[in-house]
Amino acid sequence: MPKCIIFDCDGTLVDSEFLANKALAIQLNTVGVEADPADLVARYRGWKLANILHSISTRLNVNLPSNFVAAYRRTFSVLCQQELKPIEGVKETLEQINIPICVASSGPMHKIQESLDLTGLSDFFGDDLFSAYDVSSWKPDPGLFLFAAEQMRVSPNDCWVVEDSQVGIQAAMAAGMRPIYFAPEACQDSPPEVEHIQQMTQLLDLLG
Repeated sequence: MPKCIIFDCDGTLVDSEFLANKALAIQLNTVGVEADPADLVARYRGWKLANILHSISTRLNVNLPSNFVAAYRRTFSVLCQQELKPIEGVKETLEQINIPICVASSGPMHKIQESLDLTGLSDFFGDDLFSAYDVSSWKPDPGLFLFAAEQMRVSPNDCWVVEDSQVGIQAAMAAGMRPIYFAPEACQDSPPEVEHIQQMTQLLDLLG
């Protein structure tokens, strides 16, 4: 059994993956690029934003303006204020976990905090929030998860990581932690040794 559970945020705790890519599609439309949010989710789930934008620029041969990121974040924040919800079953699950938990996300700290505040999840984690921007390490690099374990004073091999992206699963495995792949849809792209849950409450079954 783990001594700590590390949760990703977007798509794992809060239902923000589609909103983030909806905001990205809206912003891309302002520079003449049409994109489908669902396609963006499928292609870029869990990626670092800078890498997403680099890929789009290269793939579509488009130059994004210098204010693109700031404008995108404003659009995303507005959508979150209007539509963001916790993942189904998350609150019930967190209420029943009695070991230390934390959040380790590729998003900036203000985005993590805003997402948790808007969805009523902040009290479950307190200050145990860790951002890739603060340690300059993005998944699939294990650095963020290793930093989270160090801050939580737990050995990496005593940690479970709940993730909804392949890059997150890769980072957890590289960190020597047990990955739990949260994918509500049928899972076809996960290594066979990785536990797959389709509902967040199934995490409680794994904890016994």
